[in-house]
Amino acid sequence: MQIQPYLFFEGRCEEAAEFYRDAIGAEVKMLMRYKDSPEPHQKSDSCAPISPEKVMHMRLQIGKAVILASDGYCSGKPNFQGFTLSLTVANEAEAGRLFNALAAGGKVHMPLAKTFFSPSFGMLADRFGVSWMVYVEPRGQA
Repeated sequence: MQIQPYLFFEGRCEEAAEFYRDAIGAEVKMLMRYKDSPEPHQKSDSCAPISPEKVMHMRLQIGKAVILASDGYCSGKPNFQGFTLSLTVANEAEAGRLFNALAAGGKVHMPLAKTFFSPSFGMLADRFGVSWMVYVEPRGQA
């Protein structure tokens, strides 16, 4: 059994995938556009027509983890609340590099620093509003 986060970027899914590729080495493993669906997307009372070029479903691989994503209803208003993605890295240098890459254009909530539970920990929201914690496990713990 697996639990995989599914993120709705509301029209910015491909932009997000490119950002995560450059920032943290994400790799697009599968991408399906609305135009690829055998059933055309129908307008309903709850959503406006969606461009056939927008992403209906994407699978991103980040290290050993998988994140699923979509453009959703393309409202232009992604709403990432109530969760945080936690990125555990090998050392302080990697933490700094990845934290700074994710923070570019976003907002740092807690700068990367030594804490009582980690040699390097920080929190941020990236340019899409996705919350991240970057964490280095203390030596000798796994």
